[in-house]
Amino acid sequence: MDHDPTTRTLALLTLLQSGGEWTAADLAERLGTSTRTVRRDAQRLRRLGYAVEARPGPGSTYRLRPGVRVPPLLFTADEITALVAGLHLIRAWLPEEAVASSALLKLDQVLPRPLRRRAAATDLATEVLQQPGAMVAAATVGVIADAVAEGGRLRFRYTDQHDRRSTRLVEPYRHFLRAGAWYLVAFDVDRDDWRTFRLDRIADIARVAGGFPPRPFPDASIEHWLTTDFGRAAAERPSNAAPGAPRGAPGVVTVEPAEPAEPLEPAESAEPAEPAE
Repeated sequence: MDHDPTTRTLALLTLLQSGGEWTAADLAERLGTSTRTVRRDAQRLRRLGYAVEARPGPGSTYRLRPGVRVPPLLFTADEITALVAGLHLIRAWLPEEAVASSALLKLDQVLPRPLRRRAAATDLATEVLQQPGAMVAAATVGVIADAVAEGGRLRFRYTDQHDRRSTRLVEPYRHFLRAGAWYLVAFDVDRDDWRTFRLDRIADIARVAGGFPPRPFPDASIEHWLTTDFGRAAAERPSNAAPGAPRGAPGVVTVEPAEPAEPLEPAESAEPAEPAE
């Protein structure tokens, strides 16, 4: 049986939903675990709001109170197709992580039969070739997501495109996929400027205690910020030049948007590299 507590608890719930009373020993045998673990998982279900009743004693039994059912997942078949295909994409980008595969397993356990058939069909018919280049850790993405949602700061060790190492204190804004790599857009507190960081070059990432007011991003979109050389090209445009002004118009200096090359990282040539700690 899967050692993941969530998967195991869902399996216990599925057994209890089949009806009748189950002895702790029978449940332990079906789940491939111990009676002690069954008791813990039953308690976990109670904390989640399921009415799991237990009769104590040497032949202790468990049952789900009659009428208690798992609320149906209100997905359409096409939504399930999108979810399963999306998990395949994530698995291709995180080949060393089990999160996408375990999510597919859990989805299969809670879907009603018709949607389970669609999920299985999509799973069978979909294959995404492993993406080349940088590997990303799901834990890193999760830490960034929590900090963005909660207005937190992050500290991490970073190796830039010139193999210079530094320690960064940042206020994360978003992470994005572009040109075959995942990046973090964040305000670098020590450099007092916005920066991008490749996620595969980040190490030892950790939350910094405290919350901070959200800092407005300096452009209408990340895409525009990147294609205007991190906002520099837009800043060089004269105030009387409309963004859509034709090339060669009198009094207008035309700046072509610069499509950034592979390292989407603002240059820091004026700053000495920090020694590795």
